[in-house]
Amino acid sequence: MMLLEYQTKSIFSNYDIPIPRGRLAFSALDAKLISEELRGQVVIKAQVLSSGRGKAGGVRLAKNPEEAESLAAKILGMEIRGLKVRKILVDEGVDIRREVYLGISLDRSKRCPILLVSGAGGGDIEEMARYTPEKLVRETINPLTGLHDFQINDLASRIDLPRDLWPDFVKISQSLWQIYQDKDALTVEINPLVITADNRFLALDGKMYIDDNALYRHAEIVQFKEIEGEEEIEAEARKYGFSYVKLSGNIGCAANGAGLAMATMDTIQLWGGKPANFLDIGGGASPERVTAALDMIMSNSSVQVVLINIISAITRCDEVVKGILSSVKASKVVVPVIVRLAGENSEDCLNQLKEAKILTAESLNEAVKMAISFTRG
Repeated sequence: MMLLEYQTKSIFSNYDIPIPRGRLAFSALDAKLISEELRGQVVIKAQVLSSGRGKAGGVRLAKNPEEAESLAAKILGMEIRGLKVRKILVDEGVDIRREVYLGISLDRSKRCPILLVSGAGGGDIEEMARYTPEKLVRETINPLTGLHDFQINDLASRIDLPRDLWPDFVKISQSLWQIYQDKDALTVEINPLVITADNRFLALDGKMYIDDNALYRHAEIVQFKEIEGEEEIEAEARKYGFSYVKLSGNIGCAANGAGLAMATMDTIQLWGGKPANFLDIGGGASPERVTAALDMIMSNSSVQVVLINIISAITRCDEVVKGILSSVKASKVVVPVIVRLAGENSEDCLNQLKEAKILTAESLNEAVKMAISFTRG
């Protein structure tokens, strides 16, 4: 679960991480009134679960309340990567002397958390890690002994942080580590953590990803999701116990099992295609669940073809076929459907699909190549 900026900052504030003054606004008039309260330049920031808000025009600087009202009216209602902006954060303008990046994430290769620091904050950290990795320094955190001050000081020296700011940098880093543990986070970051003209730290932006498997321990985090409101399709997926993530491609995918779903997406990308979603329909997939999965895929207007990849273990192939046929008969699927089945009773099931004029494939590679050919006309 990803948190919005204002939600992340509210957690930062509870752990004594300094943040700018500001409030949430739901209308242009709200933004004007908040700007008047803050008495100075303000930053209008779209609150959507997406990166790249600034490049999309979702982060703007307003010099006065009237400009804040005008910019807020433009940002509210705009779409950023398919997400409609329904609320904005109005923060005080800050005189920035320097920006740094500070984050804690899970290093799956080392099987432990790592503290990440860069002297060049504010940019896309993924791009930085890919193209200029020397700008990103890291320190492994032993989960048994925790994060030590000497580790933080070492990173501070490596990014040439002014020595008089080291004590505050240690406090903020330790607070971030405490949040990471307390909230069962997978990632928690401040980008940018700025040094202001009056020589103090402020967390101008924040991002948090919480482990979904730990949400039962965090009613206060679940409440954030209720406040924000899920997209209709996400709520539907949760109702059926599916794992669904919308992506930017045009090949709709469904598989039984997270690993198989990931492998399906990887194979699509390997052959030059673009998956439109991640969808794990889970173990025992009844016809109703398969039909629901296909409806979710078809709710994305970008989908040009659907690829279903099922390996029968818990899920019976004939149950999957019933779902596919019922959904197609209901005319809810208006694009080609390609099915790859393997396992119990798969041969008879594939014959049923062929009789219904539904495309089938004997292997995942074959199914993917067929799907990509449809997207290319």
